[in-house]
Amino acid sequence: MTSGLWELVLQGVWVTVQLLFFSSLLAAAVSFVVGIARTHRLWIVRFLAGFYTEVFRGTSALVMIFWVFFVLPPAFGWQLVPMWAGTLALGLTYGAYGSEIVRGALAAVDPAQKEGGIALSFTPWQRMKLILLPQAVPEMIPPFSNLLIELLKGTALVSIMGMGDLAFSGNLVRLALQESAEIYTYILLIYFVIAFLLTRVMRGLEKKLKAGVGKAPKKKTAAVRVPEGSGVS
Repeated sequence: MTSGLWELVLQGVWVTVQLLFFSSLLAAAVSFVVGIARTHRLWIVRFLAGFYTEVFRGTSALVMIFWVFFVLPPAFGWQLVPMWAGTLALGLTYGAYGSEIVRGALAAVDPAQKEGGIALSFTPWQRMKLILLPQAVPEMIPPFSNLLIELLKGTALVSIMGMGDLAFSGNLVRLALQESAEIYTYILLIYFVIAFLLTRVMRGLEKKLKAGVGKAPKKKTAAVRVPEGSGVS
């Protein structure tokens, strides 16, 4: 490929990375808000959070992008740029999956921990902040890592809006060179490298969060002094 075509591919990589960053931030925020709401003591809060989760888990991310970019603008009279339309559609969709990760991790915390917070007269927010989340978050990292990789692959869907992401740029290069195998091999490798880097970062984060969690304190053995003449040898 020529330098100009490589520049086009690199621009696509940059757009994909930006979209992944913004949509993952939105998905993380939605995951924690909705996931915690699924454990709320009020049934109406649990119902609304569960309704949101079922709707966005049960619909296609591709169709959601169509709705945000093509259907909503005529209805409300405004138009989102492709970057923010893709961020909104992907963040809300994958946030619904992430909310189940959060809910499951919170439910997996030993009930005795919550009861201990109640015994200490902690408010529900204090129990969540000081007891439940510190133990649940490390357990969320492996499934969140998988979800992040899925989100990376889902960014290719924004090419339907004509957004110059990696998949869209690769297709333009393919049309220019009339060569499919070489171009799509490069695209696959680029996606793999990004996914591999994300996996390593998430593993490092998991190790850091789990450091010191659940470790029993080291027992110190005190030396026993035997009096002289006690008969103990």
